Amino acid sequence: MTDDPDRHAMKMAKKKAARDKIMATKTDERGLIIVHTGKGKGKSSAAFGMIFRCIAHGMPCAVVQFIKGGMSTGERDLILSKFSDVCAFHTMGEGFTWETQDRTRDTEMAQAAWAKAKELIRDESNKMVLLDEINIALRYDYLDINEVVQFLAEEKPHMTHVVLTGRNAKDELIEIADLVTEMELIKHPFRSGIKAQIGVEF
Repeated sequence: MTDDPDRHAMKMAKKKAARDKIMATKTDERGLIIVHTGKGKGKSSAAFGMIFRCIAHGMPCAVVQFIKGGMSTGERDLILSKFSDVCAFHTMGEGFTWETQDRTRDTEMAQAAWAKAKELIRDESNKMVLLDEINIALRYDYLDINEVVQFLAEEKPHMTHVVLTGRNAKDELIEIADLVTEMELIKHPFRSGIKAQIGVEF
């Protein structure tokens, strides 16, 4: 780095020209398959950030929660109370697998959530559909990964974005995705005995 303002300006001008040249080649536009996975915190939080962007732009969108039960969360309560006209919200799970302890029931609930997800994705008025924690349902084989991949590849409308969250995303899903982000765990307060807190986790 240089302290010379003129040299800095010239360097930044070259960077901008190179960047503009790259950006000029990016002309395609289509709905994306987006996967948030990994052991770190922030998968659903980032996905809800995109849902709130859609809401802010008045773009119809939808959320299907696969595993999480009906507990109150900030994003759920806000969407249901203020934005239900632009964002459909369906909590279809009954809690995490270690809470329910009923594989048959969990499978039935995941299948019902997937049926609702397909309905919402097929509706071209929805510009984004968030499938929250679907990767957990796929990991435990409550859903058939091949069916999910085939549906996304063949039936997802061209301009619809679909966001899929949860740890341990299957390789088949990663393969067809346009954007995959892995949240890496470096530190987490839970390991220091700090419980999930309002405004941070829910």
